[in-house]
Amino acid sequence: MVFSSKTLTLLVLVALGLDALALFILATSAGRRRRPPQRVPIVMDETLRGILEGHARTMQRLDAAVGQLAAEDVRLAERLSGAVQNVALLRYDAFEDVGGRLSFSCALLDAQGDGVVVTSINGRKDTRVYAKPVRRGTSDYNLSEEEEQAIRDALTGQRQILEAR
Repeated sequence: MVFSSKTLTLLVLVALGLDALALFILATSAGRRRRPPQRVPIVMDETLRGILEGHARTMQRLDAAVGQLAAEDVRLAERLSGAVQNVALLRYDAFEDVGGRLSFSCALLDAQGDGVVVTSINGRKDTRVYAKPVRRGTSDYNLSEEEEQAIRDALTGQRQILEAR
């Protein structure tokens, strides 16, 4: 390719102009990087101040409410620890001549294993019901095998009706 002298001169002048522009851009951006950023003071008008104070009061009320809820949670946990939480029912035939598994032992215990075991013995002519206190999974009264099994099942969390053979 052959260019005329006018075209070559024009290309050289454009290249020099672009070089000068690139140097100018580099110089201004480098100067901008070296200067620390200018901090503009925040001007708080009355509207913004009111909004922030309102939010601060709301946060204080929420903090107080969370404290009350935490105290109530502790109080309810203490009350619930004494409620019946562990239940087991064991059905069985107390006598060979009576079928239908109408006799049962039912343990009703709280979280500490305190409560009662209720037993109903069903015979041909009569039915007898016994209630024995339970403390920490045991009783001061003599317990039958079925009553002991009902207490064990209640303490292990088996909440189903179990049938002895």
